[in-house]
Amino acid sequence: MNYQQFAVLYDRLMEDAPYDMWMSFFTNVIGSENVETVLDVGCGTGEISVRLAREGFNVTGVDLSEEMLTIARQKADTKGLSIPFFQQDMRELYGFPEQDAVIIFCDSLNYLRAHEDVDTTFRSIHHLLKDDGLLLFDVHSLHKMNETFGEEVYTLNSNDISYIWECHPGTEDGSVHHDLTFFVNVEEDLYKRYEENHYQRTYSIPTYEALLTNNGFEVLTITSDFSDREPTQDSERLFFVARKVKKVF
Repeated sequence: MNYQQFAVLYDRLMEDAPYDMWMSFFTNVIGSENVETVLDVGCGTGEISVRLAREGFNVTGVDLSEEMLTIARQKADTKGLSIPFFQQDMRELYGFPEQDAVIIFCDSLNYLRAHEDVDTTFRSIHHLLKDDGLLLFDVHSLHKMNETFGEEVYTLNSNDISYIWECHPGTEDGSVHHDLTFFVNVEEDLYKRYEENHYQRTYSIPTYEALLTNNGFEVLTITSDFSDREPTQDSERLFFVARKVKKVF
């Protein structure tokens, strides 16, 4: 995937994203849990990391894109927050102290290309969590990948930025190619064109459950669409909460 130009445009395109709803999901889950340290995996430009820090959590951000992390660091500095950000692959997390909780929000897990990558990521996270630590993440459902995205085309047309976002099914079930073309106003009557290609893949609920269980987690809850409802065949976003159990690999 290519994030060089997308990182610069990301916050502009995501300004209506439900970050506060992800935060509510997190705070509702942890409840009376003794959670102080949080690793924000796939943190992007740091929107959720900043919110966690403001709430008093000792948060660390991790992302594969150095361009995204540059923006995240600038954002934290501007807000007077001390948040460490690191460029790492979620499949190979290392060098962190034990964490009370790990989060992977904004369907970041869906950017892993293969079943084995998800398996490796869960194992990597297991090693970083303290005993009884929590893993919280959300993913697109198969319904969303196969039906909602499908061959859909999304557009945005505004004075400073426009885009054409085309979705095409991948060869694997539950996979989608996102082809994005941006037109960004760089000066009066002059627009610059950028192109991005992204790939996402998801799996069935039983597959995620099996991967979690096989990597030393107990699945606590599976809900849907920013609610406490169990998923249905029409649910679009799935939310998992799992707890690390005492198991040695």
